[in-house]
Amino acid sequence: MRTRRTLAALACCAVAAPLGAATPALAAPTAADGPGPVAVDVVADDAAVRLSLVGRYSSGVFGASAAEIVAHDPATHRVFVVDAQAGHLDVLDATDPTRPALETTVVFADGEVPNSVDVRADGLVAVAVEAPVKTDRGRLVLLDGRAEQPRELRSVRVGALPDMVTWTPDGRTALVANEGEPAAPGDPGHEDAPARPGYAADPVGSVSVVDVEARGGGLERLRVRARTAGFERFEGRREALVAAGLRLTGPDAASLSLARNLEPEYVTVAEDGRTAWVSLQEANALARLDVVRGRITDVLPLERVDHSAPGRGIDPSDRDGGIAIREVPVTGLRMPDAISAYTGSDGGTYVVTADEGDSRAWGDEDTWRETGGFVDEARAKDLGEDGLPPLCETSPAAGLLGDADLGRLTVSWQDGLVDDGAGGVCVQDLHSYGGRSISVVDADGRTVWDSGDGLEQLVAEVLPEGFNADHEEPGADDRSDNKGPEPEGVTVGRVDGRTYAFVGLERVGGVVVLDVTDPRDVRGVQYVNTRDLSVDTAVDDDGVPPTGWEAAGDLGPEGLAFVTAEDSPLPGVPLLVVGNEVSGTTAFFRLDRVG
Repeated sequence: MRTRRTLAALACCAVAAPLGAATPALAAPTAADGPGPVAVDVVADDAAVRLSLVGRYSSGVFGASAAEIVAHDPATHRVFVVDAQAGHLDVLDATDPTRPALETTVVFADGEVPNSVDVRADGLVAVAVEAPVKTDRGRLVLLDGRAEQPRELRSVRVGALPDMVTWTPDGRTALVANEGEPAAPGDPGHEDAPARPGYAADPVGSVSVVDVEARGGGLERLRVRARTAGFERFEGRREALVAAGLRLTGPDAASLSLARNLEPEYVTVAEDGRTAWVSLQEANALARLDVVRGRITDVLPLERVDHSAPGRGIDPSDRDGGIAIREVPVTGLRMPDAISAYTGSDGGTYVVTADEGDSRAWGDEDTWRETGGFVDEARAKDLGEDGLPPLCETSPAAGLLGDADLGRLTVSWQDGLVDDGAGGVCVQDLHSYGGRSISVVDADGRTVWDSGDGLEQLVAEVLPEGFNADHEEPGADDRSDNKGPEPEGVTVGRVDGRTYAFVGLERVGGVVVLDVTDPRDVRGVQYVNTRDLSVDTAVDDDGVPPTGWEAAGDLGPEGLAFVTAEDSPLPGVPLLVVGNEVSGTTAFFRLDRVG
């Protein structure tokens, strides 16, 4: 058994003192006991709860997004799992979560892709379904989730590329984030578009507000009304929003409308159901939505991260000899993916953000200038090449472009631009993707807490062989030059009057548990990783994984769902269900009281 020191790193930026020492709860990788491997499990000394893996369902498909978003029906204990690889919805029987089993599947129209799912209290299942041509309008599909074979009851057209759906707490409204991502020349439906930098089509981003009423008390007669909440009304505030930190990029960002530039990624709803927040990941912002009026009321640019400040460093290179977290002259763009709202101990509404980061990119990242598309990222050392603006001579990063320094770090070539004095522009400040952190913001998008460099410090301490590893194959330090651990998924749940956030680390794997009850005094509770890093999962040139990859456990956590003690198939015991997109597994954890 390994002796591990601390979860205190996660209290980097909390108001109060950090946690005391944490001790390991399980030995390092073993599949001898329980449902699978546990790479590491550290629990804080004063933790009141602890996750334990109890079961796993495997789709048998590796590296193809066969288990992404998950949702649980409390009456049937069915778990609905988005299988984007196959283009269908898996329905698992989780009556016994130690032995989840595939019960049936739901298939959609040819070429359609389900992206997200949520279940209402009465078993009405909402699925966000992408059109065969992603720039066409998608559908919100409503299913009877309690029928022996779940069947489509109604559907309604929503915006382009519906990427996420969630019900409001009262179940009256489904909210759909329509990402509206551009298509490159040559993409499906745009094969005849000219091969040139730019896009073949760029639909607007929006949120669909879909009111659903069951007439007559059942699901057979549904009244559905869809409204669209867009961003067109903010065009007149464009300059002020950019000055406040809104990030707008693209081949013609200055002339492209705000509505086409913003790409809604995720939606979370306040407990009263009246207000929702939408992550605008690539724009490094949130939007606030008035659910009742069906209208976006605010666009809220998020604070950027100064990685040169104490406690906010990163390891910026995969060629620096190993773990080397340090303060560097780089600005981090938080760019949250999943977000989750809750009521703090002071009665205010707060949003937990998983600060993953994402570039604005479509088309082939290596050939987009010739074949069409756009990619706003590059390695820092490549600035000034192939028509990209160079790094300014006065930049604090000048002289730090070696591979062991900042040269290999993936940065934006459209941020930090200044006049070079010769009629052109240069990059004064390097901007990297993602905060490599977990944050808590208030209702106005102001940061009240973040984990700083705590995630990298934590993994470096408790799982050094997995430090900034990739999710498809083991190898420490592989992702340091990109986005590090990549916190992506998050959900919150309440146990015994305390609110906990559960955050999935997409690359290295595992779930971090935080006590966020007091949003200004967040406490690390646990980090558990059910991946065996000793198992070879490197795919061959045809994308085929090696024999025996299944023993690797869970790779690439994407969607997380909290099941309350009242709704759990284990009487009185909450569950956490995690969809792992790389391993194609759905993992079931019980959440027990300790101490």
